[in-house]
Amino acid sequence: MEPKSRFLKVKCNDCENEQVIFGCASTPVTCLVCNRTLSEPTGGKAFVKTQIIEVLE
Repeated sequence: MEPKSRFLKVKCNDCENEQVIFGCASTPVTCLVCNRTLSEPTGGKAFVKTQIIEVLE
């Protein structure tokens, strides 16, 4: 059985910083460089507000 959650490599729309985030984050995730919100919790999978580059296994 495979896990339902994954780590995501995303790219910030403002500063183009690449960062790894958790796909089911329970708190808002911000960019480490410019502090823009990258994802927001929804109770299940996080709502990603930026470009997803890669889904990590």
